[in-house]
Amino acid sequence: MPQNEYMDRWRRLHGRRLDHAERQRKRAAREGHDVAEKAQNLRGLKAKMFAEKRHKEKIQMKKAIKAHEERNVKTANDKEPANPVPAYLLDRNTPNTAKALSTSIKNKRTEKAARFAVPLPKVRGISEEEMFKVVNTGKKTQKKGWKRMITKPTFVGPEFTRRPVKYERFIRPMGLRYKKAHVTHKELNVTVQLPILGVKKNPNNPLYTQLGVLTKGTVIEVNTSELGIVTASGKLAWGRYAQITNNPDMDGTVNAVLLV
Repeated sequence: MPQNEYMDRWRRLHGRRLDHAERQRKRAAREGHDVAEKAQNLRGLKAKMFAEKRHKEKIQMKKAIKAHEERNVKTANDKEPANPVPAYLLDRNTPNTAKALSTSIKNKRTEKAARFAVPLPKVRGISEEEMFKVVNTGKKTQKKGWKRMITKPTFVGPEFTRRPVKYERFIRPMGLRYKKAHVTHKELNVTVQLPILGVKKNPNNPLYTQLGVLTKGTVIEVNTSELGIVTASGKLAWGRYAQITNNPDMDGTVNAVLLV
């Protein structure tokens, strides 16, 4: 069990206080007084931060009120026609809430965008000095040192063959190659071990994506046929994207969250 769920576990075992509902009601009733007191007495940087937070809350509240008001806006004629109307014209004469419709479409688009948002939008950058180790081999190439050994875990695919040693530029060690990842599905609340199909994008550098380097924040493609996920057309989803949420070089495993 993760370390941060001890409160939920205690609540499931022992329940809540008998006066929990009353305490929550009183806390909600005091919120207005607390906000007013902070607005009057805060000074300096805390006052600026508090004012900015309240400003954003008011903007969201005004948008919600405006959306509720636009829901009742009528744009078509309310009069009933004297003669019968064909079926394909029935929809034109019924009241149409145009603004509410456009608002609902915008909300659906934002929800869809939020669904595919990655869990880790920002990650720590990795320099080339940390990623690559200079390898000096041979008498002629010892001075140049043009070979690099990757110090991070990588994925290379099942049919990978190394280039001839003479022409090999980047060396990916066998001990740091991963084939499977522990993928968590948020909606199903399960974690399964799935084979990795490829590396979609490494946010640090396009070169790391090309080399298949697995670092924190990397988006990988995994085989989800075992989960039984079905697409909109009814076909079985073979590959889905997931984002790595841990440091594989420190943990020894690849943990990822499925982007659904």
